Amino acid sequence: MGKINRILIANRGEIALRIIRACRKTDKVSILVYSSADSNTKPVAEADEAVCIGPAPADQSYLSIPALLTAARLTNADGIHPGYGFLSENAEFAHLCEERGLIFIGPSSKAISQMGDKASARSLMKKAGVPVIPGSDGVVNSYEEALAVAEKIGYPVLIKATAGGGGKGMRLAENREELEKEIKEARQEAGKAFGNDAIYLERFFTKVHHVEIQIMADHFGNVIALGERDCSSQRRHQKLIEESPSPLMTPYLRKSMCEAAKKAALACHYSGAGTIEFIVTPEKNFYFMEMNTRIQVEHGVTEEAIGTKLVETMISIADGKELPWEEDLTPEGWTMECRINAEDPLHHFAPSPGRLIDYRPPYGEGIRVDSAMRKGAEIPPYYDSMIAKLIVHGKDREDARNKMLSALDNFKITGVKTTIPLHRAILSSEAFIKGEVDTMYVEHHLEELLKKAESY
Repeated sequence: MGKINRILIANRGEIALRIIRACRKTDKVSILVYSSADSNTKPVAEADEAVCIGPAPADQSYLSIPALLTAARLTNADGIHPGYGFLSENAEFAHLCEERGLIFIGPSSKAISQMGDKASARSLMKKAGVPVIPGSDGVVNSYEEALAVAEKIGYPVLIKATAGGGGKGMRLAENREELEKEIKEARQEAGKAFGNDAIYLERFFTKVHHVEIQIMADHFGNVIALGERDCSSQRRHQKLIEESPSPLMTPYLRKSMCEAAKKAALACHYSGAGTIEFIVTPEKNFYFMEMNTRIQVEHGVTEEAIGTKLVETMISIADGKELPWEEDLTPEGWTMECRINAEDPLHHFAPSPGRLIDYRPPYGEGIRVDSAMRKGAEIPPYYDSMIAKLIVHGKDREDARNKMLSALDNFKITGVKTTIPLHRAILSSEAFIKGEVDTMYVEHHLEELLKKAESY
């Protein structure tokens, strides 16, 4: 495996900035690709080199594999870091990098392909001894087949796209009358979003927590678990608040989940940073949902919880080095993250692109802001609307919660609407204070949360 000297960063925004700074720490040259819409952004200014690869639409820039590979060749890049989103979990892109001798800073194209198809990933996990949610054995090809599965595992059932992600191609059916309609809608959405309308079924459990285990693996067969993140505060399967540790965690549950996560990584011969996502029932039974074969948006939560740098470690592993740890790491204190988006929660979460007239993030001990924004920056309408990830670390959960509320109060953003009022409402809710927010809490209490948000 060749040593990496020049890393092409195939992404934008805060994750691009995060990788640029990791390159600096690991003595690598950072080469940023950018679209014309991002020409005046912070990452472009901070990268060692920057190359415009196309116009604003993502399919003509950040999603254009030919443009990215051409940029890599012209800049003599020998490594590519895809960040998250865009092509980070695209097996074809990873394979083409491998064919050209470019080191893809992440897992192999084979591992991405295996775990990217949700139905095949379920089968692989079952063989590896990882608990999976009761459901169909692979893809369901007809309504009749789906009906037979649903009757066997019991309602409600979740219809999921095999190529899914971000909640797309996912529908809930409470009974057989809803099943046919929801299957059609899931297929249509999946086909449109992923070019693949295949679906499978899983039993839908209520009042569950969404808990994910961060893993890191090297090329020598070593896998380490780096604790958990609880991502149960979500709307339409989009995460709003993350925390580590999980409020329902016990030492035995953590050990069991970490062992299962490592089995999952070993089963697909994984390397680099990855996340195994589970649901955890009120009885503390846990089941595999999916694996994210990339660095997660919320990786900063784990970095603060265990005191390490995941992106730098990814680069080190891709460079041929072994893991820097010999044993699993456990979160210390309490860490929370709010994803602050340019959306108006009080008006149906309408996107709110525009110029940041004022942008003053909070600062202080135990406060971290991951963002590529600055005063006068433009939030373009073409990409994800995230402005910043606000992360706080405290001595315990209540300390972290209060620190987050104070940090949100001191985060000054004008020019666009943001989700800050909703974050404050969730953090102040009795259910959150008690650690009882399940994956459907925000959905079921959205009206009262938004009423509360109006007062902020």
